[in-house]
Amino acid sequence: MALLRALLRTVRMARNTSSLAAGLPDDDEVLLDAPDERLGPALVAAGRGEYGPAGKLLSTTRESAEWENRDRYATRLAAFALSRGEWFDDWRSAAPHDPDAALVKAELAVCRSWRSPARAELLRQVGPLISAAAEGAPRDPVPWRIALDHARGTNAPHTEFEQLWAQAVRRSPHHYGCHVAALQYLSAAWYGSHRECFDFAERAAHDALPGSLVQALPVRAAFAYLTEGGGAAVGRARLDSAADLAIALSAEYQDADPWPAEVRNLLTYVLVRLERWEDALEQLRRIGPYATSFPWDRVSDDPLGQFLELRDGIRLQVASDRPLRAPIGDLPHPRSEHGGRTPSGDH
Repeated sequence: MALLRALLRTVRMARNTSSLAAGLPDDDEVLLDAPDERLGPALVAAGRGEYGPAGKLLSTTRESAEWENRDRYATRLAAFALSRGEWFDDWRSAAPHDPDAALVKAELAVCRSWRSPARAELLRQVGPLISAAAEGAPRDPVPWRIALDHARGTNAPHTEFEQLWAQAVRRSPHHYGCHVAALQYLSAAWYGSHRECFDFAERAAHDALPGSLVQALPVRAAFAYLTEGGGAAVGRARLDSAADLAIALSAEYQDADPWPAEVRNLLTYVLVRLERWEDALEQLRRIGPYATSFPWDRVSDDPLGQFLELRDGIRLQVASDRPLRAPIGDLPHPRSEHGGRTPSGDH
């Protein structure tokens, strides 16, 4: 019987795997951390040593209060300056009081400090840079997101964290980056617990605006739980509920949209850990060519390779579970474990 089951599994995989590639880009079409159409030109210009487009991009986000975009762009520009900083040095020299350069400078200093064994000591030295960024753009919540990351690395007590959090939400009550930074501080790996992390994430998701990525906070809490040893503090139902909420959020965005790509990559990881293979395959179709370093860099030094390998594994797992005799056209539509039909790619 064991031999027969193995044979049937092999036949199912051979029959179904090719059909499951529908809607998935080829491996060589998948991009890692691809910038959007606004950030891309700024990075290309920075590669040529020109800081003007980066400055214009960030000033536009500041003037129009595009705080989510501002956070993403500042983070990516700081990451680029970490390895290729000449253009940024020129920017700082030419405009020492530019609030946008000050923001990137603060993010860059925090990133550099986090990489050092003397992290806490170095982070304490960059506090004035974060203050300067906050003073340069008083309405901007992004310096306060950086301050929350800084507080986590400097072992700041809960009272200080609460003060920083109050400043952040006063400027933007639903800012995703600030919520992620707070969630990390409250995680079991730092100064909270899995239960505290989930409580915060679920409250924030419940209060979030329609379509807000803040609704993905519970699946981030699930990721932390699944990668930090787990335990009895969080039940399976709570993990599934977090995944279901993120699935519903993902369905509100167009397929192959770079904006929710990180959330969809994270959701795929959680679904795999929960062995919800059909749901994971559906997210792969929604991801399209947009792989992101997080969360795959948490489990591999080659995040793109890890993503592609897992993608193949999900297809094989789904193929082996599908009926042997069902005609391809009659294969069941991907469904959630909880009975709900997974939305199609149409919007």
